[in-house]
Amino acid sequence: MRGIAPGRRNWTFAGSLRGADRAAIVLTMITTCRLNDVDPKAWLADVLARIADFPTSRLHELLPWEWKLLRQAGNSDDQQAA
Repeated sequence: MRGIAPGRRNWTFAGSLRGADRAAIVLTMITTCRLNDVDPKAWLADVLARIADFPTSRLHELLPWEWKLLRQAGNSDDQQAA
């Protein structure tokens, strides 16, 4: 994913204030993934595939740092079973 350079009129193409807000949220989540050593594409694909059937009380598990910990725990369980 290509980075966004703030201050270069990137927000002119958001279309509306709501569009700019959504873009800011998505960019914040992508940056959060990168800061937590999570692949943003893998995280986003997994979250979008699972979020519709996911219980509201467990939504915190889909945050990048929690998602990474659950993936690592799942991988270590798979390795121990083999």
